[in-house]
Amino acid sequence: MTREEFIKQIDGQVKLVRTEYGFTQDVMARVVGISKKTLVEIEKGRSSLGWTGAVALCSVFSGSQVLSGLLGGEAQDMIQALAFEDVKPVFPKTMGGKIWWETVETGKGWKIQQNIISRHYRALDDETGRICSSFSLEEIYQRLKELKEG
Repeated sequence: MTREEFIKQIDGQVKLVRTEYGFTQDVMARVVGISKKTLVEIEKGRSSLGWTGAVALCSVFSGSQVLSGLLGGEAQDMIQALAFEDVKPVFPKTMGGKIWWETVETGKGWKIQQNIISRHYRALDDETGRICSSFSLEEIYQRLKELKEG
């Protein structure tokens, strides 16, 4: 998935999230930080939240079942995979992927998991700390190789 695909998917769920929370367009626009006119245009498919708006919406509505169902759990993992596509940050610990993740491969000191909905990957260390995440399994293997060599 690309950033553009992510944005398009989030744009398509704005009205459902608004309905899920019982917000009017006025309230939703204020919460997200956009004008009502822009919100109406997004809901009609004529405008877009863009990357920053999509990330903000996912953050503000992190408890949304609509977004969880669309993205396969919390949006944060997918957002980080897209945001850190060419960057190698040190991630905090995870809960180990008990719900939305299936283990693809396990090695000495690491395991690779794939999200069952979004299909993106992440590598975790033995203590469930996130090593990296990506939509490319090859990138995950490359990062693990770099860590082994480094």
